Amino acid sequence: MVVVWLYGVMSVGAVSRSIYQIATEFDRAPLAYSLSAVAAVVYAFITYTLVRGGETARRAALVCCAAELAGVLIVGTWTLVEPSAFPDATVWSQYGYGYIFIPVLLPLTGIWWLRKGLAREAQAQAQARAQV
Repeated sequence: MVVVWLYGVMSVGAVSRSIYQIATEFDRAPLAYSLSAVAAVVYAFITYTLVRGGETARRAALVCCAAELAGVLIVGTWTLVEPSAFPDATVWSQYGYGYIFIPVLLPLTGIWWLRKGLAREAQAQAQARAQV
């Protein structure tokens, strides 16, 4: 439940931040603000799939968590290597430094939690088949 709640909070934060920045300052840092909007969409989708539940939704969330982690690592490294490309921070800048590193820790936690749940489901299905 904590993972779902954190994704919900990150969704609200990233959506509101990116909408404000794109509406008021887009010409200042279009790349950074566009990447924040992408992060917002990813967070919102993962939140939706986690709330929805079910095997398909969990698998979609797992793929999105992996993509999110890749994005955090790529953008985080990019902001350190080429800071001039980012006159303003994104949600994933410096691996989520502005968000207490939650953007890098959250997908790791999400992947662990989802894999654990998928493994339990597979085990339960195997036991059910064995009983038939």
